[in-house]
Amino acid sequence: MIQFKNLTLARGVRPLIVDANLQVHAGWRVGLVGANGSGKSSLFALLRGELHADLGDCELPPAWRIASVAQETPALDTPAIDYVLDGDTELREIERELAAAEAAHDGGDKLGELHGRLNDIGGYGARARAASLMAGLGFAPDEIERPVAEFSGGWRMRLNLAQALVSRCDLMLLDEPTNHLDLDAVVWLEKWLATFRGTLVVVSHDRDFLDGCVTHIAHIYCERLTFYTGNYSSFETQRAAQLAVQQAMYEKQQRQIAHLHSYISRFRAQATKARQAQSRLKALDRMELISAAHVDTPFDFEFMKPERAPDPMLTLEDVSAGYDGVAILKHVKMTLRPGARIGLLGPNGAGKSTLIKLLSGESEPLAGTRMEARGLAIGYFAQHQLEQLRPDESPLWHMANREPRTREQVLRDYLGGFDFRGKMAESAVAPFSGGEKSRLALALMIRTRPNLLLLDEPTNHLDLEMRHALNVALAEYEGSLVLVSHDRALLRSVCDSFLLVADGKVTEFDGDVDDYLEWLNARRIAQGKPAEDIKPAQKAKAKPATQAKRDQSEAREPRANPQKKPQGSRRPLEKEAEKLDRDLAKWTNEKLGLDTRLADPALYQTASTADLRDMAARQGELAQLIDAAEQRWLEVHAELEAMGAVERT
Repeated sequence: MIQFKNLTLARGVRPLIVDANLQVHAGWRVGLVGANGSGKSSLFALLRGELHADLGDCELPPAWRIASVAQETPALDTPAIDYVLDGDTELREIERELAAAEAAHDGGDKLGELHGRLNDIGGYGARARAASLMAGLGFAPDEIERPVAEFSGGWRMRLNLAQALVSRCDLMLLDEPTNHLDLDAVVWLEKWLATFRGTLVVVSHDRDFLDGCVTHIAHIYCERLTFYTGNYSSFETQRAAQLAVQQAMYEKQQRQIAHLHSYISRFRAQATKARQAQSRLKALDRMELISAAHVDTPFDFEFMKPERAPDPMLTLEDVSAGYDGVAILKHVKMTLRPGARIGLLGPNGAGKSTLIKLLSGESEPLAGTRMEARGLAIGYFAQHQLEQLRPDESPLWHMANREPRTREQVLRDYLGGFDFRGKMAESAVAPFSGGEKSRLALALMIRTRPNLLLLDEPTNHLDLEMRHALNVALAEYEGSLVLVSHDRALLRSVCDSFLLVADGKVTEFDGDVDDYLEWLNARRIAQGKPAEDIKPAQKAKAKPATQAKRDQSEAREPRANPQKKPQGSRRPLEKEAEKLDRDLAKWTNEKLGLDTRLADPALYQTASTADLRDMAARQGELAQLIDAAEQRWLEVHAELEAMGAVERT
């Protein structure tokens, strides 16, 4: 096991972690979380033996093999799969010994021993295992033999990740492994790590990813390293209970809660919007549970209301798009209207970024027509735009250069909402981290007051607190948006509908993020790939836009001469709806009482730890009961509404 004893770790004269005492047992999977600069990377360097503790001890079993992801990838002529297999150092050592023994014509005993060792470590299946890992991370079968030098930087980082995964280590250290992955690869990696038999310590800012693969959370905050049992959502609930005394969290989140309530009130009884309303109900429930865990976030910003909203905003008519004259997407028909909140889903390389570049005007159609409305103001964010920042200039300079007539204090206040305060607002951008540069690029884009947001992986390099703040701001944003993201929590909470980008087409997707994961699993099976262990959801499929509109019309207007259902068939549903109303009222009142008690500072001075634990557990149980009942409430009322339409004919 890993053991910290009175551990103090510092960077120069600045302490990062003070007097830490904890144990990480073999086989535990730990998510390491904390603000940027809190000491996560330094702790990794300590575990790798690259740093030494300033005080106290860090003890690891001496025989443990440690694997981590290399940050640099040389431009090698080595085939990609051989580069990945280099991560299994024991395999390579046995292979070298075998080659030397065969060259020296050593006796059969030596060769037999080496072949036995090779068999013991699964060496004969190593190449197939590496190919499977590479496929899961998005590499096509014809790419695994390509030289490393032919891959772009992002794909080389995937090769480094595959090299770490193939290593058969005792301790795996992964620092933001999802940053260069798309949603499909993130889900695959999450499932793979959930079955990893060694000890894992992973830094990630993707809450769904952490929920799916870790068993414990180690949180660095105010120079303290605190250990929590459970996944990230469990950590937020526990931390929320600890911070519930800070009443300001309620006022801070009222606008977001009101926004979600407004959506639910408008659409919860419409069958065509039931799934989206259910997603918002879940988001609301999560928000009320976790809001306290983010009360001390350093980020506080919002989108200003757009000045106008032309209708339609942007139209693509029979458009083909791609690069160097080669079309990736064909015959795309798309109209963006005011209030649209669209998430783009699709397999890796299918053209999601191609579509969003086309919408932004950064790339021209190969065929067809792209038409902008007068008054359209696009806010486009993609990672390559970080290169447009002036490295020798400060965040304040970037703001003042765009708004020379705005008072400096106004600009400083705005930058403070993105945690660029004091000297940091005046510091050159060059040494900033990837997350800090992303925050600045977002701040500059948001300031333009767009009425159409086009966001391509906006959360890459952002920590959990900044992601939470962006989620809140986007939930309140009054313009239209199109989003590409591998952050499932962000997709669920801000998107009302989805488009599927696959096989050269853009089609409406009849479902939500969970349905897409099921669709992706079915696609893997159809292509002869191993299926992922994905939680079953309602069957979903992609529909052409015209078919989707026809289905919505039929949901509102029943077909002629339908078969009528007897009046008596309504009564069981009506009775169930009445019972659900009673249960929801009872459970909601009980939960409200618990919420109030847990928010009372006096409780933590008088109640025992066991009582607090029981109350928190009951609070979580009630949240699950309410969630399930609300989902069934939506289904029952949709059925009753459909019956009413049939009977009226």
